[in-house]
Amino acid sequence: MSNSNIDLHASLKKHFGFTKFKGLQESVINNLLKGNNTFVIMPTGGGKSLCYQLPALMQEGTAIVVSPLIALMKNQVDAIRGISSEHGIAHVLNSSLTKTQVKEVKEDIVNGVTKLLYVAPESLIKEEYVEFLRSVKISFVAVDEAHCISEWGHDFRPEYRNLKTIVGKLGDNIPMIGLTATATPKVQEDIVKNLGIADAKLFKASFNRPNLFYEVRPKTQNIEADIIRFVKQNVGKSGIVYCLSRKKVEELAQVLQVNGISAVPYHAGFDAKTRSRYQDMFLMEEVDVVVATIAFGMGIDKPDVRFVIHHDIPKSLESYYQETGRAGRDGGEGHCLAFYSYKDIEKLEKFMSGKPVAEQEIGNALLQEVVAFAETSMSRRKFILHYFGEEFDEVNGEGADMDDNTRTPKEKVEAKENVVKLISVVQGTKEKFKSKEIVNTLIGKKNALITSHKTNEKPFFGIGKDKDAGYWMALIRQTLVAGYLRKEIEQYGILRVTPMGVDYAKEPKSFLMTKDHVYSQANDDAIVSAAKSSGGVADKELAQLLRQLRKSEAKKHGVPPFVVFQDPSIDDMALKYPTSMEDMLNIHGVGEGKAKKYGKPFLALIAKYVEDNDIVRPDDLVVKSTGANSALKLYIIQNVDRKLPLTDIADAKGLELAELIKEMEQIVYSGTKLNITYWVDETLDEDQQEEIHDYFLEAESDNIDAAVEEFDGDYEDEELRLYRIKFISEVAN
Repeated sequence: MSNSNIDLHASLKKHFGFTKFKGLQESVINNLLKGNNTFVIMPTGGGKSLCYQLPALMQEGTAIVVSPLIALMKNQVDAIRGISSEHGIAHVLNSSLTKTQVKEVKEDIVNGVTKLLYVAPESLIKEEYVEFLRSVKISFVAVDEAHCISEWGHDFRPEYRNLKTIVGKLGDNIPMIGLTATATPKVQEDIVKNLGIADAKLFKASFNRPNLFYEVRPKTQNIEADIIRFVKQNVGKSGIVYCLSRKKVEELAQVLQVNGISAVPYHAGFDAKTRSRYQDMFLMEEVDVVVATIAFGMGIDKPDVRFVIHHDIPKSLESYYQETGRAGRDGGEGHCLAFYSYKDIEKLEKFMSGKPVAEQEIGNALLQEVVAFAETSMSRRKFILHYFGEEFDEVNGEGADMDDNTRTPKEKVEAKENVVKLISVVQGTKEKFKSKEIVNTLIGKKNALITSHKTNEKPFFGIGKDKDAGYWMALIRQTLVAGYLRKEIEQYGILRVTPMGVDYAKEPKSFLMTKDHVYSQANDDAIVSAAKSSGGVADKELAQLLRQLRKSEAKKHGVPPFVVFQDPSIDDMALKYPTSMEDMLNIHGVGEGKAKKYGKPFLALIAKYVEDNDIVRPDDLVVKSTGANSALKLYIIQNVDRKLPLTDIADAKGLELAELIKEMEQIVYSGTKLNITYWVDETLDEDQQEEIHDYFLEAESDNIDAAVEEFDGDYEDEELRLYRIKFISEVAN
């Protein structure tokens, strides 16, 4: 049957009510109607589904659409049924149907009513379905979300691998169309090869979405406050916040709700009814924000999502592109904001270290691209498009100024000599160390691993001590991105010099390092990083007055100043101006015990300061907590009381010991006593305890790095942290 005589535009108008095609749609449809294999790469929102829906409606027989998600199929079937008087025009065939429903589907196909049959690849393997489909006319097979075939894609599904064989069983010469919204050249090759459509004509739309603004911010302790502030600045607009874990989704949705933002959580752990209820609430604009894992948004056709926030950086640039692509589909404003901390990347690397080597290699290669994107100082749009094999003119291209780097360029510094130092240390330590040890070697800081390798006796030990650890960490990441170093995946995280790096050391050339240390909180002290994060916006004058008051109060009580309130708490007061006990409890690191013991003079000083300077207090900055964490804190307090080994407490809650220590720090810094003497006595003898006690009593600050340095590596980070908990408990609380 020749289709050339059918007016495509008339069909488009008749079925979908549109008067013109978008982008490449028309050429794709013509190619498919001629019975040719077709491969379509079109970014999210480019109108992919119409490329197979319209030709299916125009031809005799039934088109089979293979799709990975039941929710997506259901959406599309509903949409097609909405444009036709025939209920049976589109059907889903999957494991959720009853025998009667399957019979109805088959009848509609035999009678020529059904034009589109949506199936999951698993259903196509069933013998009875294969037999049935062989007996009816199939117009073509469409494989949607075709990147699922490729292990280089971000959503690999092994069952997609057999599609070529399955389609072969359905009949001879059935045309195929593969569609994807994400394909780097590697993924493209994979798809074409695995579908067996080497002769397919390729249609590739531009991946540039000029209306989207890309921004990456450092992820700090106050990320919840940052997100709340952003959402409140965009009040009434629809947005999606993506998190990697289900637990985080639920916690964050709760925090947003408590802070007066209409939000719902969404992840695959909810039952289908709950999921579709939340999805509908978002679509119908009963709520503004959905907090979700990536399970959400596949095939969500909400054109006016105005912002997409990534609470955690995604595992690959494909995922990032897909997820940010849900913003601004109507061509209007779309703000894509990602929060990035290198710690998240390390978490993902650790998570991968248990997987098969081939999978690890791919996963790590994809992760390195994400790091490069987050830390780059070039146009983010150019970076993304280059990744997808597309050129972009960052001066005159469409949307050229729509990212943070282009609007506020970062400063660069020459780092040629330091790259040479770095490479020489990696080679000099026989390529046996991870980043942390390389940095310690450069800055001349001893630890057990370094002394056991006698690295501290080498001439290069400390050759980089003119720079801090944060600088070297950032430089390591930027040299990884430049390809001079690589991380050894099997031996989790060991650094090696690449052939390019060897050449560079012989003939160094200019290496401009982006000055941007906010990402690398080399000091893992949660409490310190919180101070850094809020430091920028605090009222400096008030902060200084509060510090003076803290000094005199500390003297009065005979304790070091940090015992009264820590720096982050002082900075937070200078940011939020608490004037009542209730306000004080919303200050970072202040619990009831602490507020009662030390709060009064501070509240009085702030109240007077606010009045004297006519300050309008920023209510919107007080992030109310949900108390969700209090159950864990209570558990810790009760079991420390029972003198349970800390390792057991951590195991019971699925925490690493370091994570438990962090929770305990928050408990004691908020003013609650934790008596962990029973545990400290196991690890440190009396003299050691006395030595550390005296140190903290005299110390200017309770910074752990400073303490490690002071004791010249005699004590491990963990030992000092544990003693600090005991110290604060006894001296302060």
